[in-house]
Amino acid sequence: MSHNVIVDIAGAAVADSPEEVLVTYSLGSCLGVVLYDPVLHIGGMVHCMLPLSQIDAHKAAEKPFMFVDTGVMQLLEMMYKRGCRKKDLIVRAAGAARVMDNSNLFRIGERNYAVFRKVMWKNGLLIKREDIGGENSRTLRLHIATGQLTIRSGGVEWDL
Repeated sequence: MSHNVIVDIAGAAVADSPEEVLVTYSLGSCLGVVLYDPVLHIGGMVHCMLPLSQIDAHKAAEKPFMFVDTGVMQLLEMMYKRGCRKKDLIVRAAGAARVMDNSNLFRIGERNYAVFRKVMWKNGLLIKREDIGGENSRTLRLHIATGQLTIRSGGVEWDL
């Protein structure tokens, strides 16, 4: 029997129990990053709202997962503390859509994704799969037992 562990907006979680499923909702312009170690069967998920923490140092110290630059790094550290090795990590990402920005003025999704790619590059990590952009929000579910990542958007569900 599975047990959902909800990853809130500007939150993160790491799980190692086969019954656990990490879930995050409402990934619009936000970026969801999922890490999975198939050797140790440990998974992590972060739901980041904004690209760079430098816009508000106080908020970044209080809620590091709010920002892609600090949130993804913090998630990596959480995984490494559990014994995960960089060479074993499977990296997947979803979100960064253009929602409620019809004029494409703020480009939060694009900026979130650009910062994420830079963080991955600086850390020598490859992105295995991604579902980025578009105009719809997404729900992600990471099944710890198998590493299966499902995305639900617009009433359709698929594996990533």
